[in-house]
Amino acid sequence: MHFPNMAEPAGRTLGDEEVAALDRVIRSGMLNSVWGTAARALEREVGALYGSRHAIACASGTAALHLSVVAAAPDPGDEIITTPITDFGTVAPILAQNAVPVFADVDPSDGNLDPDAVAALIGPRTRAIMAVHLFGAPARIGELRDLADAHGLALIEDCAQAWLTELPGGGYAGTAGHVGTLSLQQWKHITCGDGGLTITDDDELARRMRLFADKGWDRAAGRSHESLGLNYRMTELQAAVAGAQLEKLPGVVASRRRTAVELIEALRGLGEGEGTAIRLPRPDGSQVAIELPRPDGHAWWLFPLVLPGGDAPELAAHLGAAGIPARAGYLREPLNQAPLWDRPIYGTSRYPLEGYRPAPCPEAERLVGSTLLIIDWNEHYTSEHVKVIADAVANYPGKA
Repeated sequence: MHFPNMAEPAGRTLGDEEVAALDRVIRSGMLNSVWGTAARALEREVGALYGSRHAIACASGTAALHLSVVAAAPDPGDEIITTPITDFGTVAPILAQNAVPVFADVDPSDGNLDPDAVAALIGPRTRAIMAVHLFGAPARIGELRDLADAHGLALIEDCAQAWLTELPGGGYAGTAGHVGTLSLQQWKHITCGDGGLTITDDDELARRMRLFADKGWDRAAGRSHESLGLNYRMTELQAAVAGAQLEKLPGVVASRRRTAVELIEALRGLGEGEGTAIRLPRPDGSQVAIELPRPDGHAWWLFPLVLPGGDAPELAAHLGAAGIPARAGYLREPLNQAPLWDRPIYGTSRYPLEGYRPAPCPEAERLVGSTLLIIDWNEHYTSEHVKVIADAVANYPGKA
C-alpha cells in the first residue's frame, strides 16, 4: 500500500488555488514584498488566525527563529536554553547572534522540554528559553512561561511542526510566549517551499524583527539603516502560495487528527493497559511496552511512539519492511552530541564557545538512541492506512 508523502503531489494540498495566486502575482509585475501586497496580506491573515497583534513574514522557518533571537536581544556570550531534540534551525540562530545554546533535558514521554530541567539551568547569563512543540504535541508552555516571567527571560516558541497545535486552556501554540515562529518549508503542514513567520503581541519586539528582516532599513525614514539586519524578506511568490495554503490549513490538521486518533484507538485495542501505556503480548508470552502519544491539542506533524524497553529500532525496521514510513530516533544524535561542538564556529575561531561543552541529556539521548519511533503522517492517510500500520504493529515479533 502506498503512503502519500509531502515530497509528491499525492501528499500535498497544492492545486489550482496556488496556481491562480501565483498567476495574479506574476501578472502584477511585482514579485518583491516591499512593494507588493501578498506578503502583507499573509501577515494580516496569520495574525488574525492566531489572535496576534503582529505577524512578520520572512524567507524561512530558520529565518523566523533568527528574528525571534534578535527580538530577545542577547549580548554576546548570553545563554539561551533549548531542547536537544529539534532541527538545527532552532540552534543556528542562537550561534548567529553570538549567544550560547544550553541544552535542557526532555520529558521522556513526548520529547518536549522538561520545565524542571530548564529551571535547573537558569543562571546569570540566561537571556531566553526557546521551546519546541515537537512533532505537533504541545510543550508544557504554561510552566515555561511562569519560569520566564519569574526570571525576566524571553520565551520563544518554535512552532515549525505545530501549526494549530492547541494549548491547555485555549489558544494556539505560539501565542503563550513572547514570540512564536512558524515554518512553511516543504515538509510542514502547509508549504510554499520555504518561508516562515513570527507572531507577537509586543510592539517593540515586532519592530526589531521587521527591521532585522529588511537590513535594518526603516523605510519611513528613507535610505537609512537604523540597525544591523539581513535580507530575510519573503517574496510575493512565496506569500501567494502560502496564502492559498493557509485557507486549507484547518482541513489539513483536522484530517491528520482524525486518522491519528484512529491509530491510537487501534493500537490501544491490541494490548493491555490504561491511559497511554499499553503492553503488547508476544507469542512467547513476553510483552512489548508502548507509550502512545497524548492526542490533546496535537497537530500530528509526525506520529510518535515511545518504547521504554528500547525496542524502537527493531519495531521501526519491522514497520519499514512492511512498507510503512517509520524510523527510529528522529535524529542521528541529539543536538547536545552533534559534532559541531568540537569544531570552529567562525573561521578558525570557536567564539562564543571557547571551553564550551554541552551537558548530557540522558532522557533525550535515550529517546534518540533506543526508545523513540516516528511514523510519517499525512492529511491524505485513510482508515485503510491506519489498519495497515496497526496490523503491522500487532505482528511485531519483538527483539530476536
